[in-house]
Amino acid sequence: MTRTAKRIAQSLCHFITASLLLAAPVIAQQYPVKPVRILTGQAPGGATDLFARLFAQKLNETWKQPVVVESRPGAAGAIAADLTAKAAPDGYTLLLSTAGQVVINPHLTRLSYDPLKDLAPVVYLTGSSLLLVAHPSVPVNSVKDLIALARANPGKLNHGSGGSGSPAHLAMELFKYLTGTRMTHVPFKGVGPAVTALIAGEIDLSFASVASTQSLVRAGRLRALAVSTPKRSAALPEVPTVAEAGVPGYEFTTWYGFFGPGAMPADVVNRIHADVSRLLGQADVRDRLVAEGGEPGSLTVEQFAAFTRAEYAKWGKVIRAAGIKGE
Repeated sequence: MTRTAKRIAQSLCHFITASLLLAAPVIAQQYPVKPVRILTGQAPGGATDLFARLFAQKLNETWKQPVVVESRPGAAGAIAADLTAKAAPDGYTLLLSTAGQVVINPHLTRLSYDPLKDLAPVVYLTGSSLLLVAHPSVPVNSVKDLIALARANPGKLNHGSGGSGSPAHLAMELFKYLTGTRMTHVPFKGVGPAVTALIAGEIDLSFASVASTQSLVRAGRLRALAVSTPKRSAALPEVPTVAEAGVPGYEFTTWYGFFGPGAMPADVVNRIHADVSRLLGQADVRDRLVAEGGEPGSLTVEQFAAFTRAEYAKWGKVIRAAGIKGE
């Protein structure tokens, strides 16, 4: 090879190397160039669906690309999480997840994916309370009434949830543990079906999102007994916390976040995080989250990843200590 040919070859190598180094930032700047889908693991009608559609609309406006919500209920959200974990890691498949799908399910059942390796935390959206609600036919008007009724009739009252290991299930298991009561768990394929069954009187009570139940409470179709968080919900300030209502030390907060396939490029993760974070700072988005019982998040990508790992470890200990099994 002549000296000139060598120089040309070296220059070409340098050009290719530089192009590869610049490719990721360019891809992130161009993202998205085609429709994006947001998967949810719950049936339509619950808080997950409401939040997914809120952010889909806002991201559609931001990105000038279609953002489509796809509901894939079943297995307490594991179906949607599995689809996300196995999707192309290009940012065009996102999962709007509850805590249950990522940090609770793995301790209850064998999964085909590792949530800590195969799902990438992108942005923490909101933490919110659950509302303890009863069908009007159940003769209780307070948490103390419920405890008394449950103790007098062990195992006769039943409670629904969006699936075994879901936040609503664990919230009630914690309630039963702290109050020394026994009630029967009835799992459904999503929050929506559980709330529908509660409205119909097919089940007696449930913990459910404020988003999916507050209008039903105001209409008198469900009776609100308490909220699960340490502070009252801004959406229903008249409803006491479980701790205030007679169960000292009770606290349960559910949370929602965007995840992607584990091998997503950091630049794409950061682009999505930045765009969603800007939306969380908008007054109308904040007001909507607060109205639905949520509180906008402000974690960085790294903080969200650390938070997810800590939650995974915490719930593993809780589930093992309580002896909770998947159904």
